[in-house]
Amino acid sequence: MASDLETKAKEAFIDDHFELALHLYSQAIQLNPKHAELYADRAQANIKLNNLTEAVADANKAIELDPSMSKAYLRKATACMKLEEYQTAKSALETGAALAPAESRFSKLIKECEERIAETGDVSMQMPEALAKNDVPAKEIELDKDQPNLEIEAAPPKPAYRHEFYQKPEEVVVTIFAKGIPHDCVKVDYGEQTLSVAINAPGKEAYHFQPRLFAKIIPEKCRYDVLSTKVEIRLAKSVPIHWTSLEFSREVAITQRVNVSSVSASQRPSYPSSKPQRVDWDKIEAQVKKEEKDEKLDGDAALNKFFRDIYKDADEDTRRAMQKSFVESNGTVLSTNWKEVGAKKVEGSPPDGMEMKKWEY
Repeated sequence: MASDLETKAKEAFIDDHFELALHLYSQAIQLNPKHAELYADRAQANIKLNNLTEAVADANKAIELDPSMSKAYLRKATACMKLEEYQTAKSALETGAALAPAESRFSKLIKECEERIAETGDVSMQMPEALAKNDVPAKEIELDKDQPNLEIEAAPPKPAYRHEFYQKPEEVVVTIFAKGIPHDCVKVDYGEQTLSVAINAPGKEAYHFQPRLFAKIIPEKCRYDVLSTKVEIRLAKSVPIHWTSLEFSREVAITQRVNVSSVSASQRPSYPSSKPQRVDWDKIEAQVKKEEKDEKLDGDAALNKFFRDIYKDADEDTRRAMQKSFVESNGTVLSTNWKEVGAKKVEGSPPDGMEMKKWEY
């Protein structure tokens, strides 16, 4: 079945029905998610439709499944060049050229990348481009009567998790509110001006977030943390300018560079939003902390949290009593009464049916 869909997808692509090809490749991938060739071919369909960040993500997946596939590196480089990420494209082309030295397209594109890099100078110091040169229009589909009757969704489904972002002079922090996700179920990739986030948790709907960012970042300085209630991604800005949005837009004008030296440590970071009303970020932070505090725990974890909460809110005498009683009783007594504990040594009190033993070392 997957091979039949792949064949139909190739035929649709040859006939310039790129959206149909994309749909068929996606169906084939659902049936055979470990087939690298499908991701590489879907990347090509995405490139034709100007879905450039999706094309990079597909090429990365193909490379992950089959690191020796030279055309996957070519697909990645092609998409990155359209995104004006010439350093990333050049690196992919060099790897692909080593795998397929007889393929002349690699050397030709490497030379083009080097020329582009030389024109722009140091990439890390460039301002973001005002317009993307993605002027290949997506062609409309004209389905023949004898083609299979496929239902193509008009609108994308609602994402499984919501996201927000705020920024500081030198970094942008993206928060994805995904609760209880294991660390190994989260995969984050960074490009020069792209971000790719995939969350595949057992029993939950797969989540993919692949924006083209407002401006360039420094991938090697970016990092992310998977917390109990969220995934927090820190993007290092290539240039300390103010981002008026998280994602790139042709209509958004380039803002002025921020003078980092003039920003005091006491100043709060700005919190832009695409919504007309002002977002109360303090309220959101308080809500997240409340969720973490109200998180239901079982067994030893719940007991340890209970003791930590007592110790955190206690006065100095209560803390001294808790420390002294716990240490002197070898962990069998925990008292908050300093008047009683401070006056004598606390003896151990084993549970019923057990006895204390002193070990000799």
